[in-house]
Amino acid sequence: MIARLLIRIVALAAMAYLVLPLIVIIGASLTETSYLAFPPEGLTLKWFGVLFEDPSYVSAFVTSTLLALAATAVAIVLAVPASLALARYVFAGREGVSALLLSPLVLPYVVLGAALLQYGSAIGMARSFEALLVGHVIIVMPFVLRSVLPLLTPEQRALEEASMDLGAGPLATFFLVVLPQIRGGIVSGGLLAFISSWINVELSIFNTTAALNTIPVKMFNYVQYTIDPTIAAVSAITIVVAALVIILLDLLMGLDMLSEPHRS
Repeated sequence: MIARLLIRIVALAAMAYLVLPLIVIIGASLTETSYLAFPPEGLTLKWFGVLFEDPSYVSAFVTSTLLALAATAVAIVLAVPASLALARYVFAGREGVSALLLSPLVLPYVVLGAALLQYGSAIGMARSFEALLVGHVIIVMPFVLRSVLPLLTPEQRALEEASMDLGAGPLATFFLVVLPQIRGGIVSGGLLAFISSWINVELSIFNTTAALNTIPVKMFNYVQYTIDPTIAAVSAITIVVAALVIILLDLLMGLDMLSEPHRS
């Protein structure tokens, strides 16, 4: 009984330690002062109004959202067949292909961003949405791969063979057998991919312009010259949106689906 109580206390303390910075950021976004203050000195939403009245912030939010959604979608479309090929087939250079696809996990994003800028300049695609999309797909695709590959087990392969023995074609087998088994990996990998794309600064900063800006790069440039509660307001919106996405995912699919992907 005492041990269980201690474990609960430690768990609550750890949770409070993780949540406290988020509370500080949200509180600082509500202060009436023109500087960051916590506890907030008065309560106001004017900094959120300042944020949405600034076209550059609104544009950066839209760009970041579209970029993260597009990069995640493309990464899933590419990572799922790549995972199937790596897990199901033996071919020359398979280990090399696997290492190449996962290499963005260990390569510095600054190096990738600089390389993408040079290559984009050579082909006339530098500092464009397309260049950003290519770069973000490269850095987020490994998250989907790492989430899907462990689910493609020999047992799951046996289910595919049984499906085809019963007369189902490759396409029907994929949608009726394979996809339900790897759904949890796709969702969890997709969430990680979206978040990684949304918060990326190092790669994006090489390929953005004043007219084409993402919200992390916008914040990075903004804090170099001034720090006011507008920054906290941007962060607070990001926190709330992330929380709403998790709640929506739990209501629609259940978070337990992420930890038990083999159940449909």
